[in-house]
This record gives sequence, structure tokens and C-alpha cells, in this order.
Amino acid sequence: MTDAPIHARAAFDAIRYAQLWEDADVLTAAMGDVRGGRLVSICSAGDNALALLTLDPAEVIAVDLSEAQLSCLRLRIAAIRTLGHAEFLELMGARPSARREALFFRVLTALPAPDRAFWAARREGVIAHGAGGVGKFEGYFRIFRRVLLPLVHSRRTVGRTFEPRAPADRARFFEDEFMTWRWRLLVRAFFSRRMMGALGRDPAFFDHVQGSVSDHVLARCRHAGIVTDPSENPYLHWILTGTHGAALPMPWRAEHYVTIRDRLDRLTLHRGPFETLAVTDAAGFNLSDIFEYMPPAALPAVYEGILSKARPGARLVYWNMMAPRRRPEALAHRLHRLQEVEDQLKPQDKAFFYSDFVVEEVR
Repeated sequence: MTDAPIHARAAFDAIRYAQLWEDADVLTAAMGDVRGGRLVSICSAGDNALALLTLDPAEVIAVDLSEAQLSCLRLRIAAIRTLGHAEFLELMGARPSARREALFFRVLTALPAPDRAFWAARREGVIAHGAGGVGKFEGYFRIFRRVLLPLVHSRRTVGRTFEPRAPADRARFFEDEFMTWRWRLLVRAFFSRRMMGALGRDPAFFDHVQGSVSDHVLARCRHAGIVTDPSENPYLHWILTGTHGAALPMPWRAEHYVTIRDRLDRLTLHRGPFETLAVTDAAGFNLSDIFEYMPPAALPAVYEGILSKARPGARLVYWNMMAPRRRPEALAHRLHRLQEVEDQLKPQDKAFFYSDFVVEEVR
């Protein structure tokens, strides 16, 4: 039943996302001034929980239904404590590496025993693809990149995608050379609801989606290729090449590495749904796209639960892909939309899958 909770409809025993596919640059900008406050974040692979540490909070609570996803964050914590920045990028797969196995075993010894066993079982995948490449979603893109993309675009065309260009020149390149009929055909076939549910996300994640998934992906490709600069887009770079190239997700950048390392003790990991958190004064919430998986009738109770954990002025930040979700109108007196913040940040969002970026503030 689509009205059942997502943990009753989807599997959470494996790594679904080995890296974050939501832009930490716009997330951290949307949070506002939260210095000294407590933040709550959907964990996923843990990257955006790490990014929130750069805002100087007292605590970041990373919450997830999946022990596998929490283990992704524990691996990052051990890696940041153990490795230098360049070594961390090699371990994660952002950069090619001939020494990834040695780096992996150094980090493995710094993990708690259950996580050590979990990651030891994934040794071959980490060595081959990096720790950021071993999720189901990343495997989906690997099939796309290795098997199908060469039928549509040459390596030269893919490489030219990441040349810096002015917006008008980006538009010309995208429309004339990239968005060919072969590309459109490939996207319609491979990024359909059926294929993405089987090979990438869980089919249950599409229970409340409206419209064609492939049409949505085609439309959002324009955002990635024209509105934002592909040369600065780590997500597009990974999809098309398997590394991040010259671009990196915000929490993986050199300028944040020491700050994040010095604040790792401010992280708390919590397994379970949001409602099991014993928090009453949170200054901000990174909610990822959790509302996409819920029927509209369930939203008021979920929002009420979040509001019970928030202090006045706290912000709720989240994304929508294809299931439009926002604050229930009945809660308008307690939560208002920060439209100016949304309008400023949406065009900057490099994680181009999402159709909407929402920032709401507790009155």
C-alpha cells in the first residue's frame, strides 16, 4: 500500500547512495546563521551532515532508517581523521588512484568492528570505484556511462561538456552538440520510472511521483547544461566520467577539510525515523526529499512532529523531484516560506535532478 510508511515499502539493508546527490552549497546557504545551535540532517551517505559542520553548530544529528547509510558516514569520519585531503579524495573515488587499497585498509582499522566487517565485504567495489561509487545509484550511473553513453557521445564530446563557457555559448553547445536525438532516446529509455526503480532508486520511491520521469530528467538536463556551469558541476561530472574532475562537492573541498575534521566530535548518528529523535530545540533541518515518499494526507502529522522539535526561527530545507510537497496550509500560522531565499538559491543548485528547492521558517 502506498499509504504505508516508506520503511515498510522499501529495502534499507544495502547502500543506496554512496555519495550525496544534493548540493551542499545551497543547503548551507539556506540554513542561515545557526552558530551554536543543534541541526538535524537526513544522513544518506553523510556528506551533507559533514557540510553542516562548516556552519559552526553545537551539534549535527545525522538520522537515517538505514544502518548501511549511517555506516557510509562512519567511514567518512574515520577517513577524515586518518587521511590527508588528497588521500581522502582518492579513497572516495573523486580522483583516480593507484593506492586505494592501501588507503582503504588504513581507514578500515579506524572503524568500529561492525562497520569494519561491513566495509571489508565491499573491499573490491571500493578499490575499483571508490567508497563514493559503491551504492546502487552510483552503479546505475556506471551502467549508463560505460555501456550506453558511448553509443551516443564520443569521449571528445563528453570532455568538451566541461569546458568553461559563457551562458550563451553553453546554450549553443548544449542544443547543437549535446542534446541530440540519440541523447533524447537514451534518456527516455534509461531514465524511465521502470529502469530507475529497478536499477537506481527503490520502486517505492516513485509511488507518489507525478508525470514522466524521463521527461523530467530531460528538462533538468537543461538546467545542468545551461543554467549552471558544467565545468563546476561535480554531479554531472561523476555521471558522465566516473570522477569529479576539477569540481568537488562542497564538503569534499580542501578549504573545508580541516574545519570538518576539527568538528567531527559534534556529530551524533541516530538510526530510526525522525519521530524517534528526542530533540526540542533544533535550529535547522536538512530534510533531503523525505516528503516525496509520503501521501499528502500524511504530511500534517509529519510536519507537526518536526515543528515539535524546532525552536522559533528554525529552518526546514528540502527538495522535491517529481512529487510537489510544501507546508500544509493549515500550518501557515506556524511555518512560512522564505521565497526570496529559494529564488536566490534555486538557479545555483548543481544537483539538477530536483524540480523544487524549499526553505521554510518556524514563526
